[in-house]
Amino acid sequence: MATPSRHALDVLTRMLKDTSITTLAKRLRPRIPNEHDPLPHGIPGKGDYSSEAMHARYKALSEHGIATCELARHLVDPASLQGNIEHFIGMIQIPVGVIGPLRINGIAAHGDFFIPMATSEGALVASYDRGAKAVSLAGGVTVACIREVVTRAPCFVFTSMIDAGIFLAEAIPLFDVLADVVRRTSRYCVLKDIRTTLAGKELFLHFDFSTGDAAGQNMVTLATEAVCRALLSKTSITPERWYIEGNMSGDKKATGLAFTSVRGKKVVADITVPKDIVREVLLATPEEIHRYWEVAVVGGLQSASTGMQGHYANALAALFMACGQDVACIGEAAVGVTRMDVTREGDLYTSVTLPNLIVGTVGGGTHLPTARECLGMLGCVGEGTASKFAEICAAVTLAGELSICAALAKGHFSQAHATLGRKGGITLQ
Repeated sequence: MATPSRHALDVLTRMLKDTSITTLAKRLRPRIPNEHDPLPHGIPGKGDYSSEAMHARYKALSEHGIATCELARHLVDPASLQGNIEHFIGMIQIPVGVIGPLRINGIAAHGDFFIPMATSEGALVASYDRGAKAVSLAGGVTVACIREVVTRAPCFVFTSMIDAGIFLAEAIPLFDVLADVVRRTSRYCVLKDIRTTLAGKELFLHFDFSTGDAAGQNMVTLATEAVCRALLSKTSITPERWYIEGNMSGDKKATGLAFTSVRGKKVVADITVPKDIVREVLLATPEEIHRYWEVAVVGGLQSASTGMQGHYANALAALFMACGQDVACIGEAAVGVTRMDVTREGDLYTSVTLPNLIVGTVGGGTHLPTARECLGMLGCVGEGTASKFAEICAAVTLAGELSICAALAKGHFSQAHATLGRKGGITLQ
């Protein structure tokens, strides 16, 4: 992307502060390790999950003048973290707050829930608690997990479009064979569909899997590897090369393709909040909140936003960190659509649609002590609870959308952060 000349001059001025261009250029050149400028010794105990290896790494960092005294080392046996982390040196601490009760009327999640949220952002928990109060007094959020698919999209590169077409023609009839290959990689992973994208001599195959109660990222990777190798052994055309992921699945990034279909769990939630509750709890009128939502849609369109929503990432990141989810999946999970309207009776209708919720209640970090405890608060420990957790995520997200839109509509947003988001708080004049 082009940089305006004035901006380029500002950047150059900052870069050259207290130095010359020659000195700066020398500083930025590569430094090949040698006897005069050697690399420090590497991290010890690689591949070793013992307590002794953890302490060796701690000692090595100390010798380099790096202090890690505040990292907790007593909360978990390092050996239990195999599969979750390498080169373990300790656990970080993130504050966890709780909101609720949040009344949810879902297919899988049905009841009144107290929700753990991990964050260091002041005002966030209070805002979601306010939204939870409003929707609970209104009878609760209606929510449904309507589809579950985890996608991996390998790419096969051929010498010509003709070869790619022949390979595709031979691959499609092999669905049942490939489904059997997938079953042999995991008792939970099931091949649901194969979608195709042909771009000249490059063929992308979109494998859609269901993964039970696991988020399933590793599961589908291993299954895709097995499927690709089976395809190579059963087709007459051999690609020049192939890649386990062609960057088309939407893994951990916001994409239009995943937004218009589904990757993970697609969850829809809605509620109509009576105007009296909107005024008493959210301190705004339905009309004021709806008017702000209209402005937000216009702003989102002009910024080319994928989806249209306020701040799904706040709810999901706080839930993901508390409950042992892969936080990097926020890149795709925090995409969706918030819809608001004023009913004929003057009440406020709100819905959220999240097409890319990558969540699980088994595997990954869900077995870690604090994550398991937070999942336990929600009744989402173990098999048979992933859809329930996804519906809870959507309900919390909706509560947050109501609260932030009300704050922005009435001009309370800045003061809330000044009061709750800073030590001691300040009053804006």
